[in-house]
Amino acid sequence: AALVAVDYQELQSVTATAGATGKDAPQLHDEAPGNLCFDWEIGDAAAVEAAFAKAAHVARLDLVNTRMVTNAMEPRSAIGEFDPGTGRYTLHTSSQNPHVIRLLLAAFVLHIPEHTLRVVSPDVGGGFGSKIFHYAEEAIVTWASRKVGRPVKWTAERSESFMSDAQGRDHVSRAELALDKDGAFLALRVATTANLGAYLSSFAPLVPTYLYGTLLAGQYRTPAIHCAVKAVFTNTVPVDALRGAGRPEATYLLE
Repeated sequence: AALVAVDYQELQSVTATAGATGKDAPQLHDEAPGNLCFDWEIGDAAAVEAAFAKAAHVARLDLVNTRMVTNAMEPRSAIGEFDPGTGRYTLHTSSQNPHVIRLLLAAFVLHIPEHTLRVVSPDVGGGFGSKIFHYAEEAIVTWASRKVGRPVKWTAERSESFMSDAQGRDHVSRAELALDKDGAFLALRVATTANLGAYLSSFAPLVPTYLYGTLLAGQYRTPAIHCAVKAVFTNTVPVDALRGAGRPEATYLLE
């Protein structure tokens, strides 16, 4: 390690959700022009527009659902081991989701039959969502164990966890509610910009879409709803499921 010399070049960055698609924002990925990951919508836009046209009252609200940083009781840790006698791998990892880790690691990273990889999750030490995903360290220790011919262990330091564990939320939204003269709901219109961080995490696109847009009725009777979500890349930690995954964001906006 002492032989490695790193030469850093400081580049422009964008961290603000609202400014990620601005004309002056630096471009993160060539395949995502304007830092737009996807533009998604659900609901009946025409019915919502018609309801707003006849509404006696319209309430409008701009909301920021701030980014949440995960902080589990025990930092993430992983041990990769390869047995040359059987050709099988074993990964011990503090994951909430060993079956999905085995599927993704075998099929898409190591390119090996799934039955040749065993994933063991001992006491996890908390997670609340942040230990569901497939992290790079799990892949690295497993791959490296075969390369060096011995088990390889990694444990995150507390400061590392703040920069590597998937975070949550980070929405900027405008909500509009159409009501009749008696205050009954006619329609709800929501436009949200969702910050996904620098790269996509395992379930990141699901959280601000189907786990969010489909819950905007809540416990209320709302005849027409339309939700539009623009997901953006920024120079921040990737975002994924955390404590409810999309449902808290929807409930916060609605209430």
